[in-house]
Order: sequence, then C-alpha cells, then structure tokens
Amino acid sequence: MGRAFEFRKERKMKRWGHMARTFTKLGKEITIAVKQGGPDVVGNPRLRALIAEARTEQMPKENIERAIKKATESKQGDFKEVIFEGYGPFGIAYLVETATDNNTRTVANVRSYFNKCGGNLGTSGSVAFMFDHKCVFRIKEKDGMDLEELELEMIDCGVEEIFEDTEVMKDGTEYKVVVIYGDYTAYGSIQKYIEDNGYELVSGGFERIPTTELKDVTPEQRATLDKLTDLLEEDEDVTNVYTTLKPAEED
Repeated sequence: MGRAFEFRKERKMKRWGHMARTFTKLGKEITIAVKQGGPDVVGNPRLRALIAEARTEQMPKENIERAIKKATESKQGDFKEVIFEGYGPFGIAYLVETATDNNTRTVANVRSYFNKCGGNLGTSGSVAFMFDHKCVFRIKEKDGMDLEELELEMIDCGVEEIFEDTEVMKDGTEYKVVVIYGDYTAYGSIQKYIEDNGYELVSGGFERIPTTELKDVTPEQRATLDKLTDLLEEDEDVTNVYTTLKPAEED
C-alpha cells in the first residue's frame, strides 16, 4: 500500500465530526461548484460528485437545493476557496483549506488560532510544497471486483493508487468502498471513467497528502497541537486541515 492508503487510514475517523458541520461544508462546496461550473449537473462533474456525496451523508434534498439556489442568486456573496499555510508549535506544518465569503474575517480567525497555540501563520508557499495535491474518489465495491485489474485499466486516466476500505454510515451500517487516488489534474478523466463504466460514485474531491517525513511529539506537545487543530476545524469557514504531525499510536 502507498502513501495515500496510510494517509486515509489516519484521517478516516476524523471525517468532519457532527452532522451539522458535514452539511455546512457540503453546502459551501456545492455553492462553489455551481459558481464555477453552473447548476446543470450534466455539464458539471464536480457538482455531480458532491451531490452523490451529499446523498450518501443523508443531507436533506432541500439543503442541496438551497445551496444550488444560493449560488445562482446575484445578491448572495461569493464563497471563495482560500488556503492558509503556517507552522504550529514544535515545528509542525499546517495547511488549512477554507471556503469563505468574508476573507478578512477568516484571516483574522485563522491567525488568532495560530497565535493562541504558539504557532505562526505563514505566507503562500511556505508549507504547500510539503503536500501533494490529489483527487480522490470513493465508489461502491461490486462483487468480484479485481482491484489490480481495475488499476491497470485506469492508469491511462491518471490513477496512482487504488485500495479497498470500509465506510460506516450514521446508523452504524458498514459497506465496502474502493478508494481511488490520482493527481488533482486527473479529476475529470477519472470521474468520466467511473461514470462511463457504471460504478456507483459515493464521493469525489481533493486531498493534500504529506510528502515529508511526519514528525513525532510528546503527549504534552500533542495536546497543544490537537487544540490548534480543533480550533481550526471548528471554524465554520474551514473545510480541511492537513499537518505534518505523525499520527498517535493506537492503543
């Protein structure tokens, strides 16, 4: 298994947390997708993937429709995707993705979180080079699927890594998915292959995978870093937080 598998294993139990936060994040991403590619799902692959994910997360239909409508109303402010980079305490790099309609507010909030925890907000490019930008899809596993064969078929689409995983629904039900990683530029070609070949798309999006050696810290230091991460993830404008912190050992 490659780097993406290890990264996903680490983040698997940290998926967005509470239902309300999940819906808020998806709503913003749907609004941005409509702004960028229009409200027609036929011609907007990113929107199709987000709607599939929203349904998987049991997001109410009216919430999806509200997010699409918000993007088409000129009186509404635009959500923009803004990336923040910096260092937390103990030399841990942070890359923070946000979706905001008020950049001044978001900058002030993110800077305050870093300052409270002994970190520093950096300039653009200060830590981004430590992360690979990847697209990632989850599809429902079919009976008799051969992952090695599927990976060979999808190499020309830009696929770099494929592996099996287990997802857990909110009611505790488990189901098997196949996770597909590729360079972020391969998003469209990978999604086209998935749809053209009749696979059920669970979600499609982007992730940042650390390329540098992850740094270990003491339990006391980890508590401070966890506080910074929690402050960032609890902010309504923040969509994803990536770090170079080595995962804690499982008990």
